[in-house]
Amino acid sequence: MNHSRARGQAAGRAPESEGALDLGLVVAAYGRHCLVESPDGQRRICHPRGKKSQAVVGDRVRWMPTGDEGSIERVETRRNLFYRQDELRTKSFAANLDQVLLLLAAEPEFSESQLARSMVAAEAEGIPTLIVVNKADLGTAFDHAWQRLAAYRDMGATVLPLRLKGEGGSNPGLDALLERLKGKTTLVLGPSGVGKSTLVNRLVPQAQALTGEISRALNSGKHTTTSTTWYWVDGTRATALIDSPGFQEFGLNHIEATQLASLMPDLRAAMGECRFYNCTHLHEPGCGVRARVHEVSGDGGKAAGDIASTRYRIYQELFAELSGKRTY
Repeated sequence: MNHSRARGQAAGRAPESEGALDLGLVVAAYGRHCLVESPDGQRRICHPRGKKSQAVVGDRVRWMPTGDEGSIERVETRRNLFYRQDELRTKSFAANLDQVLLLLAAEPEFSESQLARSMVAAEAEGIPTLIVVNKADLGTAFDHAWQRLAAYRDMGATVLPLRLKGEGGSNPGLDALLERLKGKTTLVLGPSGVGKSTLVNRLVPQAQALTGEISRALNSGKHTTTSTTWYWVDGTRATALIDSPGFQEFGLNHIEATQLASLMPDLRAAMGECRFYNCTHLHEPGCGVRARVHEVSGDGGKAAGDIASTRYRIYQELFAELSGKRTY
């Protein structure tokens, strides 16, 4: 972004105050501390003005120098914000994303419910998702994982195989993934044990050193295992990876139950066939969604447009959860 033009976009400030503001990118956050990168690549600790921090990794902010540090005066308008919400709190991962990379593995076996929840949250913000299955070298276990994702491929999701184990030689899976990452800002999301750190370290060789520096800067030398961190993959700073901490649960309390089907592409495709405009797709007669539900056999056999029974069960569970009802 043109620096002088960007400064001119700040509103409601006197000219002398306007000239003191700078543009920055939040590349790490921990508690009420943020690490902000200037357009020239310099980074400094910044603190949000006011009692509550509203800046997250990926935010473009306006900040003012205060000695060796800075004060965040304003967060620029976001394109999107990827977050989860349960009954107790809201957890923001990152803002202004081009895509979310959902990293799974042949082992440990992944939770399809957690995968679906992450995809619903991304869909609600208009963020494309990319599913990547690591440990393609595990043979039978990988084949099983790949088959479980057939419904996702059928509904148009991009699913890529990956093998991070081993050094040297060609790696077609990694090369294909790099093409998908090029020129984009990507949040990497995944449970522990799937190779998330290995992937980040493979694509960003200096990641461990950078993480150490950020931890020392933001938390007085303590290891910040719960922070989200931005890494540049290329020297031109066009491709970025955002590494996020693992999580056990992914709440969707910010999603309305009646909105859910429209955020699941396979169900959404059948909604126009329902007899009633306010169909919940649970019990109404003439429901186009339920008419498409199909038990997937071991060898596939699912017709185009059908909805896998596993996906429909996830919908039922989520609808009940978001409606405040018990599943049964």
